[in-house]
Amino acid sequence: MNNVMMINGYQAVIAFDPEIEMFRGEFLGLNGGADFYAADVGGLHREGEVSLRVFLDGCKARGIEPKKHYSGKFVLRLDPNVHEAATIAAAAHGKSLNQWAVDTIRSASLT
Repeated sequence: MNNVMMINGYQAVIAFDPEIEMFRGEFLGLNGGADFYAADVGGLHREGEVSLRVFLDGCKARGIEPKKHYSGKFVLRLDPNVHEAATIAAAAHGKSLNQWAVDTIRSASLT
């Protein structure tokens, strides 16, 4: 995936912050915030490892599960024309709208 870095088994999204001219990483799927900054890829790895270790140690000390749990359900609001087009696309693939959306999101998240 673009702009996603794996650090010790956890994914972090990376973005450039032009105001400070540094890269910012933020871990995904955690029960709290864990971010880090660096000027280059090597620095992102080092700072990310430190940030993650501090976060995980804090969770352990408080008896908190570090990973966010997902229910598998979410509400999606979209323009009625897009809703109609998605329903037609799903039917054209012989799928329910839900299954088509799941397959489409899964396919997009693997690229």
